[in-house]
Amino acid sequence: MALIERFAELVVRGGINVQPGQGVVLHTDTAHLEIARAVTEAAYAAGAAWVEPVWSDGPMRRSAVTHASVEELSAVRPWALTRIDEWQRADVAWIRLLGEADPHLLDGLDPARVAASPTEEAQAMRRAVFGGMRWTVVGAPNPGWAREVFGEPDVDRLWKAVGTAMRLDLDDPVAAWQERCQVLADRGRRLDALSLTELRYRGEGTDLTVGLLPDCRWTGGGLVDAAGIPYLPNIPTEEVFTSPDRRRAEGVLRVTRPVVISGQVITGLRVTLTGGRITEVSADEGAEVVRAHLETDEGARSLGEVALVDRDSRIARTGVVFHNMLFDENAACHVAWGQSFPFAVEDAAALTEPDRAALGLNMSSVHTDVVIGGEGITVTGRGPHGTVTIIRDDEWVL
Repeated sequence: MALIERFAELVVRGGINVQPGQGVVLHTDTAHLEIARAVTEAAYAAGAAWVEPVWSDGPMRRSAVTHASVEELSAVRPWALTRIDEWQRADVAWIRLLGEADPHLLDGLDPARVAASPTEEAQAMRRAVFGGMRWTVVGAPNPGWAREVFGEPDVDRLWKAVGTAMRLDLDDPVAAWQERCQVLADRGRRLDALSLTELRYRGEGTDLTVGLLPDCRWTGGGLVDAAGIPYLPNIPTEEVFTSPDRRRAEGVLRVTRPVVISGQVITGLRVTLTGGRITEVSADEGAEVVRAHLETDEGARSLGEVALVDRDSRIARTGVVFHNMLFDENAACHVAWGQSFPFAVEDAAALTEPDRAALGLNMSSVHTDVVIGGEGITVTGRGPHGTVTIIRDDEWVL
């Protein structure tokens, strides 16, 4: 079986785990046409009733950012909200293919316009996936992404790296991911048993303490929907994560891998948090884009995720900086500002957003992961059992 076909099979059967008669929505870019076709074929072969592609295109996005106002770029589109509601009611499965065809396409444009987007649509999509829609997000190799990683459009080389990260080089990738997910789930159970009240990340340029919510739950590997069907929201995944108390974060962090925000590459990012809010931002390149991004809404400046990854990660072992946060966040410890995960607290998914906020969960239309780990990172936790070391010098020791 060709690598692209193994990729599609994993996405459909190991990712969203499409069921016979189910509809599938496929968000993809025109740069991913060949891969989108393979995923569509695999979905129908697995019994999908229909597959609806929803296309994006980089040059069209640049035209919009160049000519439309911030207000027009951010405008609510009622028909789009209705479509998302209908997807949820129809119990569709959702696939999103990532992989910037040209990560520098929006360089030089107005940061406020670059950051502008219909936030209500993003919020509606988050409500859908948190409300039970099975979903998976996966990187799709293309020449532009390969050029960003290797300095040349060597797609075969990128496929090899992606194949290693996604376990496509093994005889049965779906079974291999099931096995890996058990390891990650076990780590989550160990963390749950500690009832930690705070987490501290320390490394070169980073000393960040984050408060955790009472009875928060750690998630590792895949999820299971209300019908008991297992799925993998992200492929690859090497993390164990939870949502913190958005009101309790103090310290500084140094981002150790490039970040792409609104289509622009941010390097050398450094962030200060005070009283649970991001108060200072600096970067070697792209600080103004980050500042504009943090103005998206009230929750954009507070943390919505803390995650633990060690050097045993397959992504870390490739030695490749993927310039794609889906991959790079799974190479080392990371945090995210913006939206929390309601399932991180028992029964919180059934609460209203104001009630979730009262618990300490964060609400936002953005969720932006930044890597702060790698060589030298140490993570400790505090709780009723005292201080415990979880990761020491990038190695899981708990």
